[in-house]
Amino acid sequence: MAKKRPQPKGKPHVTDGEVPVVGAREPCPCGSGRRYKACHGRAAAHAVTELVQRPFEGLAGEGDWVALRELVPAATVELPLKDGLPEGVPSVTLATVLPMAWPALRREDGSVLLGLQNDTPSGDISRDLADTLQRALEAEPGNPVQARRAPADGPRLQDVLDPKGTFEPVVHTGFEFWVPDSENASGDVAASLERANAAAIPTVKLSGVESAYWCETPEKNHLRWVMPHPEEKLLDALARLHAAGASSLGEGTRLVGSFRAHGLTVPVWDLPSSVQAADIEKPAAEFAERLTSALATDAPLTADERRARGGLTNRQVTLS
Repeated sequence: MAKKRPQPKGKPHVTDGEVPVVGAREPCPCGSGRRYKACHGRAAAHAVTELVQRPFEGLAGEGDWVALRELVPAATVELPLKDGLPEGVPSVTLATVLPMAWPALRREDGSVLLGLQNDTPSGDISRDLADTLQRALEAEPGNPVQARRAPADGPRLQDVLDPKGTFEPVVHTGFEFWVPDSENASGDVAASLERANAAAIPTVKLSGVESAYWCETPEKNHLRWVMPHPEEKLLDALARLHAAGASSLGEGTRLVGSFRAHGLTVPVWDLPSSVQAADIEKPAAEFAERLTSALATDAPLTADERRARGGLTNRQVTLS
């Protein structure tokens, strides 16, 4: 029988199943004396994590989580924690993006900013974000939190956020929320803010319906509306309205298709450049009523409705 390789002196033996995840350049916890990335981290980096189709399911404001992840340039949301804020942490704020694409930042005052639009190393965005949040809560004030692969058995956002809390995004015109005193920012900070603000697409969250966002682009404006309904049923309902000439949001507007993002469907309307967010509030509320009626219909689609559905489906893309 083959002899076991002797373990380095002073290093405890750890089986493969017990090796925790650490930073890539840290010594591997197995005791080999090599860096984690050259040892057990190599297998962890190539491990396949099953893609979670709806990572934000069960959270308050699931549609807005999707919108802030995929659609909105600059927004923040105060996050309530299930066990309350730890001592020395005055607030936890979700932000669409952070400076330098940091996953999270513990500010000098102890508050935490958690970035949402970063690439995540596994197939479960919720678990990766929860891991980043927990490490940010424990970080020394004044430091960013680096990316890492979350432990497979680690908590998810659904485990750490208050299930009774609300999710109320505040959409910003720029990224001044990055720094406490943006008006007096100078040097590299001011230059970074100026570049980021110049690239941000003007976006407004509608107040009369859930998870709908108006945005302005050079050629035309758009309304992108994250909807929680089952995809097949929603597409049938949109097809019924489209075939009946009831899918627009007013003169010059038209439903042009939809895309999937994190398990939800996002219909998209083209709007004339003259149509601002306030102009679309009433038409969107009226459309929501028509959609509710269409969703309640179980009759088979007519030939015209099937053609309309085919057109919508052909123009559908998947972002995640």
